[in-house]
Amino acid sequence: MENTQGLEGLRVAILVTDGFEQSEFTGPRDALQQAGASVTVVSTHLGTVQGVKHVDKADTFDVDLSFDDADPEDFDAVVLPGGVVNADQIRIAPQAQQFVRSMQDAGKTIAVICHGAWLLVSAGLVQGRTLTSWPTLQDDIRNAGGHWVNQQVAVDGNWISSRRPGDIPAFNEKLIEKLGERVSVSVRGTADEQRPGLSS
Repeated sequence: MENTQGLEGLRVAILVTDGFEQSEFTGPRDALQQAGASVTVVSTHLGTVQGVKHVDKADTFDVDLSFDDADPEDFDAVVLPGGVVNADQIRIAPQAQQFVRSMQDAGKTIAVICHGAWLLVSAGLVQGRTLTSWPTLQDDIRNAGGHWVNQQVAVDGNWISSRRPGDIPAFNEKLIEKLGERVSVSVRGTADEQRPGLSS
């Protein structure tokens, strides 16, 4: 379903470190920017981060903020790309774990693809949640108390998850749709506040 609301004013953080699967970063980033959202690259270090295409080095990308300077309260959603090396490194970063915990506590959108789900496992957030991932993570997710499903995209409350690069179009569509709902609620709430005779 095409989003007609537009995502202007929404801020999305993409958490990566070196070794992320490039298409799982650029696909959601481009879709979000085209829909009007602001995208911020957050990493364990400043400078640049290295993308990969499977096991081969691809392009490098500028980091906007380190975890030292990134405040989860400033963002409406977070995207977690995969890539084995990236996901294995970022899952053990305490600040990355705290970032996604804060997003979850606030009920904000968490969108994860492929090996990116490792961070949610290490942050202790998977208990009772339904999600998908790269198939080799299914034991990790089940052992953490989650329900793993093998489908193109899974939506569980504020979570959106997909398995692999081939799922990116469906992943992007659900992500834009979910954030469009957030914009609609915000706009409707503002309109209600401005309507005369209404009290909170």
